[in-house]
Amino acid sequence: MASVLNVSAYLFTHIADPAELRVVLRDRAEAAALRGTILLAEEGINLFLAGAADAVRGFVDELRADERFAALTTKESWSDDQPFGRMLVKVKREIIRMDRPAIRPEAGRAPAVAPAQLRRWLDQGHDDTGREVVLLDTRNAFEVDYGTFDGAVDWRIERFTQFPGAAAAHRDEFAGKTVVSFCTGGIRCEKAAIVLREEGVEAYQLEGGILGYFEHEGGAHWNGECFVFDEREALTPDLTARG
Repeated sequence: MASVLNVSAYLFTHIADPAELRVVLRDRAEAAALRGTILLAEEGINLFLAGAADAVRGFVDELRADERFAALTTKESWSDDQPFGRMLVKVKREIIRMDRPAIRPEAGRAPAVAPAQLRRWLDQGHDDTGREVVLLDTRNAFEVDYGTFDGAVDWRIERFTQFPGAAAAHRDEFAGKTVVSFCTGGIRCEKAAIVLREEGVEAYQLEGGILGYFEHEGGAHWNGECFVFDEREALTPDLTARG
């Protein structure tokens, strides 16, 4: 049985002291023998951690004890080996770079669609009002090439900073349709859905991203694997490493 617990999580929440928090979290993670990456910015936290299950969950529980992170939710998967080479804690300008400082999910999210609701929409071929549902992949092109939802729109962007321009260029294509933006774990579509709605698109975000969908709905309407940013490279819909 796989013995290494992998978790990913993010939360848009105001952090006034990311540099100070960096030292605290680095020391705490190293003391727990964890490896991975934690990104901190004034807009929130984004983390990928792996290690012994009790150590990983204990770290997350302690993090949630801070009221700023009480709403943090994690997505879990397992591996036979440690997928990270070291423990990194970094302070960034954004936890997911878009170069649009006015887009602040911590001030208010776009509406979200739960995995079960999206599965139902896809099964029936339309949303609950009869509108056509369009799936929009907000990831970079090389990630999409590993796998995506059947029929998803892919703008072949090379970096997320290109997304706002692409949204402006394609907004008219979504007239009269319900758009569900999705990404690996949910963080990119938090910002993407806000941008789309500002462009006048009836846009939603997939709650929990692709990995959350895999957890609850498996591989229904999905083709291929999901790229992840660690040594596992990609996960199948049963949340195991490829191969």
